[in-house]
Amino acid sequence: MAAELALVTVLVQLLVDLVTSDSIDFYNVMPAVEATPYPKSFKCFTCEQALDNYSCNRWAEDVWCPQNTQYCMTIHHFNHHGKTKFVTKRCAKREECQLAGCRHYKNTHHECISCCEGMVCNVELPTNHSNAVFSQRQTHSLAAPTFRIWDSVILLIPAFTRLLPL
Repeated sequence: MAAELALVTVLVQLLVDLVTSDSIDFYNVMPAVEATPYPKSFKCFTCEQALDNYSCNRWAEDVWCPQNTQYCMTIHHFNHHGKTKFVTKRCAKREECQLAGCRHYKNTHHECISCCEGMVCNVELPTNHSNAVFSQRQTHSLAAPTFRIWDSVILLIPAFTRLLPL
């Protein structure tokens, strides 16, 4: 009985560790299943002058992008020492995404802008010329499926059910 109790305690702690806010996987964010406002609608991480990328993604406004937009934009302002001043993320039109890249403003600050196409695709923060780009969705994805945190929880459910008294 003590061994079963210890196992349950370990499994519960593992579940708690898996779902704490520090372990949020922004790459696997799936919007709630709801009716879309128009065909091919999408959402982006959306914030205005957040302190950092994590805060922006964590507290991003959950709204559908306007129909006249096709991309998600991220604007990263940082000082001349490379420290983040603020982050802005929003929905954008193709014309706005032509601004993708990095710019230096005298000795005051730098700005890097990136755009991407797809549901909540603007997870990352552009920091240099190699990642401050305008990336459009490929028609065929070669990416392997990722293992999400909830997959771990689902795999642990049978272990819990076996420990329950009948």
